[in-house]
Amino acid sequence: MVPDGRTTPVASTDLLSAFMALSADLDLPRLLERFVAASTSLTGAQFGAINVLDEHGASVTFVQAGMPAPIVAALANPPHAIGVLGEIPSHGVLRLHDLMEHPAFRGLPAGHPPMHSFLGTAVRVGEEIFGYLYLSEKVGGFDAGDEAVVTALAAAAAIAIQNAQHYEAAMRREQWLRAGQQITTMLLEGADEEDALLQIASTAREIAHADTAALVLPGMGGELVMEIVDGRGREKLLGLTMARMGRSWDAFATGQGALVPSLATARDPQLAPLREFGPALYAPLLSSGHYMGVLVLLRTVGRAPFDASDLDRAQSFAAQAALAFVLAEARRTHDAAALLDERERIARDLHDLAIQQLFATGLQLETVRSRTADGSDPRLTRIVETALDNVDSSVRQIRVIVHALHNPDTATPLVERLQRECALARTGLGFDPALEVVYEGHPIGAGPGDIAAIARMDDVLGADLAGDVAAVAREGLANAARHAHSTTVWVRVSVAGSGRGGTVTIEVEDDGVGLSPERDRHSGTKNLATRAGRHGGTFTLGTPPSGRGTLVHWRAPLA
Repeated sequence: MVPDGRTTPVASTDLLSAFMALSADLDLPRLLERFVAASTSLTGAQFGAINVLDEHGASVTFVQAGMPAPIVAALANPPHAIGVLGEIPSHGVLRLHDLMEHPAFRGLPAGHPPMHSFLGTAVRVGEEIFGYLYLSEKVGGFDAGDEAVVTALAAAAAIAIQNAQHYEAAMRREQWLRAGQQITTMLLEGADEEDALLQIASTAREIAHADTAALVLPGMGGELVMEIVDGRGREKLLGLTMARMGRSWDAFATGQGALVPSLATARDPQLAPLREFGPALYAPLLSSGHYMGVLVLLRTVGRAPFDASDLDRAQSFAAQAALAFVLAEARRTHDAAALLDERERIARDLHDLAIQQLFATGLQLETVRSRTADGSDPRLTRIVETALDNVDSSVRQIRVIVHALHNPDTATPLVERLQRECALARTGLGFDPALEVVYEGHPIGAGPGDIAAIARMDDVLGADLAGDVAAVAREGLANAARHAHSTTVWVRVSVAGSGRGGTVTIEVEDDGVGLSPERDRHSGTKNLATRAGRHGGTFTLGTPPSGRGTLVHWRAPLA
């Protein structure tokens, strides 16, 4: 420091006006601009800047005044706390007559204007240094009066910055809460699950000021995959499989979020698309022990890292979103149960009331027919017989309706029913099982081109056998969820031929712990054997060719 005793008078009204301007603004970027502008104006410095650094000394926010725009654009990168800038004390100021003569001076970037007179000080928020103020190029150099002005301004700025930070934190917290409520409302109103997942990603990216947001969800083969991506690099990241020992797996397995300073040094070649990003945040989608996936927020290299408050809010939002999915699933289950109850009630009413009344009417008509059996009135006999036929037809139709009410899936294509069983099994398994349906040697799905094949397959199976195939898939998946502790489950259905010469085969295979030697061989599988026996088919429960896990094999001839 070079205390030369000179002072620069500053009107108290000017300083007070600067204080008022700082305290009146709660927007942090504008506040920093006002702080730098007031510092240069009150001291007479040509150049001024405030540099906000991270814990490693790298600049995360840099606001300057006085430097021509072309030079700012050419310099590109803000300065770090090294050289002379690293000599600024935590308390007090560093005042130099010539910056370039200081022993710690390391030179200026190409194109940077020369800097001689210099005044620097730390801007403290409580005991934490928020940033550093740099002033340079005052005609005649800085003096003790400038030190007093800068010290007072820094103290006022610290209070204003703290207020702005608290305000920003409150606004951000409100945004997260409002976003969580929006997701809950969407799901409880019956929104499509994928739409809700996209909303989670886009909302989180916007609120967290991230460049990219991704949802990592369990996929086929027990892997974690980036299923939903919003923002920069979407094409490269979508479908990316996470490394088994990576942070996504840690967050998914432990339920604990994490902050990463930079992904630019990621070594796993599998994760190369992530190397263009710097700071990252991992927040598990977890509710009541149910692990859905991981919310990943990314910022590009050079941007400010996420902090602990970002992680806390993102984790709360992710937990609320996961709870919304659980509540929506519970509501769908409740609605389905209520619908089934209503179907049961209608079926009972049809059986107990309508059919009984028709039987009574039939008996009355039988009495009339017996009394006209002598043929004295052929016309009346024909009317009575026609009425009896109508009664019998009505009874048969009502019985079909009752059966359909008890089994609403009979009108749903088997492929769709199998897909639904796999989707429902995800809750118990923690991942999506793989489904493969083959008809006459050709794989089919639910696409427009497969409609004809789906219809033909349903025709050759018949409603009864198709219902048993869906039930076998359901029970096989349930057994895997309860006992297998697996990471992958495959459901394979194959239909070949038609009539008694054709067969339907269904296999449910997992890669779990396999069969227990102490297992009761009738528990959980008796229904499968019974269903196979009804159709003259076979059922086995054993170990797959891989030697790991369990294989349910069920086969029956076509009717």
